[in-house]
Amino acid sequence: MCAHVMVAEDDEKQAELIRRSLLGEGHTATVVHDGGAALAAVRERRPDLVVLDLMLPVVDGFEVCRALRRDGDIPVLMLTARSTEEDVLLGLELGADDYMTKPYSPRELMARIRTVLRRSGRPADGTRGDPLVRAAGITLDPVRHTVVCDGAAVDCTPAEYEILLAMAAEPERVFTRQQLLRCTRGIDRASTERAVDVHIMNLRRKIESDPRRPVRLVTVFGVGYKFSGDRG
Repeated sequence: MCAHVMVAEDDEKQAELIRRSLLGEGHTATVVHDGGAALAAVRERRPDLVVLDLMLPVVDGFEVCRALRRDGDIPVLMLTARSTEEDVLLGLELGADDYMTKPYSPRELMARIRTVLRRSGRPADGTRGDPLVRAAGITLDPVRHTVVCDGAAVDCTPAEYEILLAMAAEPERVFTRQQLLRCTRGIDRASTERAVDVHIMNLRRKIESDPRRPVRLVTVFGVGYKFSGDRG
C-alpha cells in the first residue's frame, strides 16, 4: 500500500470525507470515532500516519498524542476547531508533526499529509509503493477505478465501486446502510438506504461464487454489511 492512515474523528461526515480523499490518493484508511478506539487501532494496525481530532470523546486528542509519543514515532497530524495559540503550541509540544484548524479543504489536508509522510520517510503519494486495495481475492485500483476478482475483471457501476472500495479497505468493519449510502453521494443523490441493498445484491452477483450464500459481502442482521476476509 502507498500508506495506511488512521483517521480519528468523531464527526462521521468529516471522517468519511477524509477517508474518501485518502482512498483517492491511493492510500488506505482506518476510521475511528473516539480516543480509546484510536489507541486500540494503532496497537493493532500500526498505521503510517494518524489524522487526529483533538475533541474526541472517551480519550481526547491531546491524551492520544501523549500515548502515541510514549509508544513510538508514528507521525501525527492534528485536526481541530480550537485555534488558539496555546492549543497549537501544546499540540506541537506533545509531538504533533503538523496542525490544521477547521474548516479546511480536503485538498489542503491531502497536501499536508503528503508532506508529513515525506518528512517521516514513509510513502507520500500514489506514485510510490502499491496503491491497490487487496482483500479476499479481490483487487481494487482507486486510481484507475478497476476491480479484479479471482483474476477476472469485474464491471461495476460507480456507486457499486465506491461501496466495494470502502468495505474492502476495512475488512470485517460493519457498515450501516447510512454509512454506505454516504459513499455514493455525488454519484446518485436520489439514492436511498434501500438502494444500498440493491447495490449489495448486484455486487454479490459479480463477486460471489454463490450470491445466495455470500462469503465476502456478509449481512450483519440488524446493522448492515461487512466485507469478510483478510487484506493481501
